[in-house]
This record gives sequence, structure tokens and C-alpha cells, in this order.
Amino acid sequence: MIDKKSDIRDNLMFFSWAVSVIASLGSLYFSEIRQFAPCELCWYQRIIMYPLALILGIAVVKKDYNASLYSVVFSGLGILVSLYHYLIQKIPVFANQVPACGIVPCNGQYINWLGFITIPFLSLTAFMIIFSTSTIVLKRSKEENR
Repeated sequence: MIDKKSDIRDNLMFFSWAVSVIASLGSLYFSEIRQFAPCELCWYQRIIMYPLALILGIAVVKKDYNASLYSVVFSGLGILVSLYHYLIQKIPVFANQVPACGIVPCNGQYINWLGFITIPFLSLTAFMIIFSTSTIVLKRSKEENR
């Protein structure tokens, strides 16, 4: 008989990995194909996202549910950075308080789909998905170890 909890964890881990790969490829698409130069905060988000694709990929292959702890930490940091970046772009109070952010200003918006979807918003969404799925995997693993 197949253990359904294990199947759910496998699927969630794979989903988290897929989200991290899509987010990584999306960032490369914007910078390499669309030629959007990343700002400093975009680089920080990339520094957090790219290892997630590797960590989660290895975890999926090895069925290592403990790797979810690492992805919770990384994605939690990513949520903080991307949320701050998004606030800088959308809330004038934050935008006015930001010092110079390198060559490319962090409050610049290369895309603004539907009036609210920017690159940091896409990053925030990916980090939130990874965080929530990894948290579920950790919780189910803890329940199974009881």
C-alpha cells in the first residue's frame, strides 16, 4: 500500500522545486533576454532563490524532507527582501526614504502588469509558495516521526 502522506510530501517538494526553477529562469529571462538590468535588491532575491532550486532539486531526488527546513529559512528571507522591494516600488513613503540603490534604482518598475504585478511581486509570490509548501512538508514530517 502506498503511503499517502509520503506522496503528498513528494508532490509538495516537487512543486516547491518547480516554482524555484521557474522563478530562477524567469529572472534570467528578464535580465538576459529582455535586457532588464537587475537592481541591488533584485540581486539579493536571486542570491536567495538560485540555491533553492539546487537544494530542493537534490531533496526531491533523495526524498529528503528535512531539506524543507532550509527552504523555509531561505524563502522566509526571500519574502522579507521581496516584500521590502515591493513596498519601495508601490508605497511612496518607502520610496522616498530609500537611499541610492546602485546603478539601477530599486523603485523602478520594468513591468507593471494589471497595475500591481512587478518583478518583486513575482518573486514574493514564488517565495511565499515555497515557504508555505515547505512548512506543510515539515509539519507532515514531524507528525510522521511521532
